[in-house]
Amino acid sequence: MIEAPNEAADIVGLLESNTRIIVPLANGEPTAVLDAIEDAVEADIASGSDRFMALRVHQMHAIHDRRYLHGDFDRRLHHISYFLSHVTRPHFRSGAIGLVPAHFSEVYDMMQHRTHDPIVIAAASPPDQHGYFSLGVSADYVSSFIGRARFFLEVTEHMPRTFGRNQIHVSQLAGWCRTDRPLVEVEPVVTEDVDHQIAAFVAERIPNGATIQTGIGAIPNAIMASLGNHRDLGVHTELLSDGVVDLMESGVVNGVRKRLNRTKTVGTFALGTKRLHEFLHENTAVELHAVRYVNDPRIIAQESDFVSINATLSVDFLGQCASETIDGRYYSSSGGQNDFARGAMYSNGGQGFVVLHSTTGSGTSKIVPQLAAGDVVTTPKNTVDKVVTEYGVAELRYATVRERTRRLIAVAHPDHRAELTARAEAMHFL
Repeated sequence: MIEAPNEAADIVGLLESNTRIIVPLANGEPTAVLDAIEDAVEADIASGSDRFMALRVHQMHAIHDRRYLHGDFDRRLHHISYFLSHVTRPHFRSGAIGLVPAHFSEVYDMMQHRTHDPIVIAAASPPDQHGYFSLGVSADYVSSFIGRARFFLEVTEHMPRTFGRNQIHVSQLAGWCRTDRPLVEVEPVVTEDVDHQIAAFVAERIPNGATIQTGIGAIPNAIMASLGNHRDLGVHTELLSDGVVDLMESGVVNGVRKRLNRTKTVGTFALGTKRLHEFLHENTAVELHAVRYVNDPRIIAQESDFVSINATLSVDFLGQCASETIDGRYYSSSGGQNDFARGAMYSNGGQGFVVLHSTTGSGTSKIVPQLAAGDVVTTPKNTVDKVVTEYGVAELRYATVRERTRRLIAVAHPDHRAELTARAEAMHFL
């Protein structure tokens, strides 16, 4: 017998000063429950009470802007981010929130280290006839807390029921409530000719039977769209997006050659449109697993011909890829880029692609002699494999500094090659 749900405001009874709150990323965020927490803290301040002091919310990639993110609650309710989004980026720059640098694969361990007796609040699908809830589009770091922390769920009919390692039984909950809130949809980014040029260079190097990882954005979307003539591909990726739907429905992705989770498409969270959410609902061909499994380089390396595809913002002559800062200012964070780059490096026949346009929108070269002051290296020079622009592929693994420099200049925009060559000679790289 499944007990009747609580109200969202009942979460307040589980909180006290110094409570640590764990929230899934993106659509895993329980909006009504967080509304109730904000309301309770605001009322506490208005009454002159000190019932709630030093509450901390730990989350990656928030997609809902909130009052407490602006620092409106006198730091009684403070946000700790592990990856900046368009929502949290300005609040980090203003000093209103904190940021913990982290590989995605290690976020659960970091949260566990930074918290004591946390409470996990998460969005979920309705319970099935056996009393099990699904965390839906999320497994990420939160699923690893099942059985290790208190849970309060917010159930919405819009959340797809997914399979894998993201189910929790009603008996394991401190409470749950219902809401009718829809999930946020993220439409695929419109692709341009330059994106398809890059995609063609990558697609022709992906063998049939490979297992692939790719993210979200124009270039990854173009790459997924370019794989229609491939056969027996597998997917083992942190992010499941709409592009996976097309490849699975066409039969290109079937996972029959995978060594782990054979015939299953594996991810740790999903972000896309309603079409993606409907495709995931009760689809046994898709499994969501904890990120400490999905992104573990030691797990990734067990798949032969693993192909990792990640975008970056700039690359220097050594091959260092700065993917989380722009002109020395934090834009995102490490995410899983280094996790998959390392896993692909250790895979038998594995390849790691780093993709980028050759120039910025203003025409500045993204292939640079040295990274800008303050820029952060996400994929280091000793791990980088292939760097791809619309002008070709620079193969850097096993290459000397001079070979790397020549190959990177060759895929830079032609308008910048002479200047880059002169800089390389001045640096004694050529």
